[in-house]
Amino acid sequence: MPSDVRLDHLLRSAAKVFAASGYHRTSMRDLARASGMSLAGMYYYVRGKEELLALIQERCFDAVMDGAKLAIAVTRDPAERLQAFIRHHVAFFTEHMAEMKILSHEAESLTGQAAAAMRAKKKAYSALLADLVSKVTDASPEECAVRAYAIFGMMNWIYTWYRPDGALPPAELADRLAELALHGVELPSRGTA
Repeated sequence: MPSDVRLDHLLRSAAKVFAASGYHRTSMRDLARASGMSLAGMYYYVRGKEELLALIQERCFDAVMDGAKLAIAVTRDPAERLQAFIRHHVAFFTEHMAEMKILSHEAESLTGQAAAAMRAKKKAYSALLADLVSKVTDASPEECAVRAYAIFGMMNWIYTWYRPDGALPPAELADRLAELALHGVELPSRGTA
């Protein structure tokens, strides 16, 4: 197996274990067992558990950001661009649930330069969504940031309840969340009794 394929396998395996057990409760032996690699084989690729976590987060963030930029580039309409961003994020999330769970909830486990790099990536990604939100509303920049974080909250917690192999296909889930982000929860007007 070429070394890049082995590293990809290690990262996928580690993501599943971190997502299931949590970063702090996972040992390098747990990761070796899950990946089918020896400890020496793992240390060929990474210096330790934190570097493994950083690589998973870095690759995931780069892929989701690159995909988002491509998704919004296909249209100039502000509402369609926002919907395209949300659809891409949700579709990516449902295809990479372990990695996205880690990205969403293990960022604080990184230290030093790795933590700073992740904060910068997260800030750029959040700013992209806030900018898209600003194009569909006349809200203040601060309010657009709040709305962007609320949309992320809605999208990033799907791992707690959504099952990609269930009755709701990922594309339909993405459409529903995009619609919800654009229009909120609209209640029918009630007549007086």
